Amino acid sequence: MTMPRILAIMGSGETAPTMVTTHRRLTSLLASSVRAVVLDTPYGFQENAPELAMRAVEYFKTSINVDLTVAGLVRLKNTHIKADPVEVEHGLRNLTDANYVFAGPGSPTYALRQWNGTPVAGILAEKLRTGGIIVFASAAALTLGKATVPVYEIYKVGEDVRCLDGLDLLSIIGINAAVIPHYDNAEGANHDTRFCYLGQTRLEMFESMLDDDTFVLGVDEHTGLIIDLDTQVATIVGNGTVTVRLRAQSQVFAVGDTLSLAYLQNPWAATAVTAVTPMIVDTAPTEHDDTAAPALSLAADTKTAVADFDIAIQNADAHAAVRAVLFLEAAIRSWSSDTLQGDSADHAHAALRSMISQLGEAATSGLQNPKDVIAPYVDALIAVRTIVRAEKRFDLSDIIRDIFAARGIEVRDTPDGVQWDLHVV
Repeated sequence: MTMPRILAIMGSGETAPTMVTTHRRLTSLLASSVRAVVLDTPYGFQENAPELAMRAVEYFKTSINVDLTVAGLVRLKNTHIKADPVEVEHGLRNLTDANYVFAGPGSPTYALRQWNGTPVAGILAEKLRTGGIIVFASAAALTLGKATVPVYEIYKVGEDVRCLDGLDLLSIIGINAAVIPHYDNAEGANHDTRFCYLGQTRLEMFESMLDDDTFVLGVDEHTGLIIDLDTQVATIVGNGTVTVRLRAQSQVFAVGDTLSLAYLQNPWAATAVTAVTPMIVDTAPTEHDDTAAPALSLAADTKTAVADFDIAIQNADAHAAVRAVLFLEAAIRSWSSDTLQGDSADHAHAALRSMISQLGEAATSGLQNPKDVIAPYVDALIAVRTIVRAEKRFDLSDIIRDIFAARGIEVRDTPDGVQWDLHVV
């Protein structure tokens, strides 16, 4: 069986429910001989690097049904901490033997510093030439192009915008681009964090440093660009869009759109765009899919669950309330492997705790409308009140009035009869 040659670029969500279908379909192209490895270098400097690697392993095992090997290449060079040459050689062998290479979050600067001058770039390039699937997302995706932006140093540390040499795997397939994942990021709320936290002004500064023939390839969060080198076709999958930014002008492509490789190799000639039958379409479910509609985000699932729960409580629908709780709990589990969800997990857990607390209160007091519970008794007292008032026995009428007031019951005499409301304090 001929090995496919595919480069997949994901803006984010590489270990989230949004990309389950894409991973499944890509691994299915390798039939039963999937040898998948997670290239753990980008987050190798983090203290929780082993945890991040295990989360990827668990995601692939439970969601993709694929065993993922950890490359063990968190450090390839000697710095203040020496790289273990035995571990490095073992990791490079894992990378060489793999036909599905996956890399994601971390620091593009650290990854490039560790990879430069090592066999890593050559191993990856060989897979694009002879066979293999490479899936780079988030920080790893930033390294793919001719130029790389040091995101953390600029956004977190405040360094000046500058341009680093990238791994430039894209040049192997004739694409001169700088990849910008998280292209539609909106975490900043009141300040611009689009374009992988650069914002418009700093992106334009970065563009001014690029070669004249190098363009920006923007990939939205929870979105992927799947480039099939054998069919010469690129397909957009996921939830967002892919942007080919030619300085001041941008061409935007939505999920399901297909581009010719020739267009990506020379987007300056707009006539190179061709519509073809996509190899991979992320909108139709496979036999493994639990649902045809992709999840948007944990934040979106939380919002949906809370809204459904509130309606259920208002309607005294215990089954619907429990269903909303279970939905949110399942969403939290599904998104637990997502390495870049910000504070969404904290908000989701807080919402879940609130729901459980409200269910506890409902278990004590009941979900039935308290007005419905006391209505027979109130109506009976109102009938007595009507009689005693007609008999001018105002002492008894006052006693009934005081009882109502003490229990938050407001009684009103109207032309249509006596009406009452319950005000629960």
